[in-house]
Amino acid sequence: MTLMTNSELLKSKITECGIPITFLADKIGITREGLYNKLNGKTEFKASEIAALTKVLNLSNAERNKIFFAN
Repeated sequence: MTLMTNSELLKSKITECGIPITFLADKIGITREGLYNKLNGKTEFKASEIAALTKVLNLSNAERNKIFFAN
């Protein structure tokens, strides 16, 4: 099963939170380029990264599911 990240929704949450991409990438343990690759669908988010993003962006379970586990 391939997980489809709702990148647009994730990008809007990042913007809404006002968190710089470089800071966010550092918080989840990847490079800025690595985060951009994931945001643009070139690579997939790991479970640990999803957990970290959920915490940093203060996502509810429903928001997390809508962003990371959309079909």
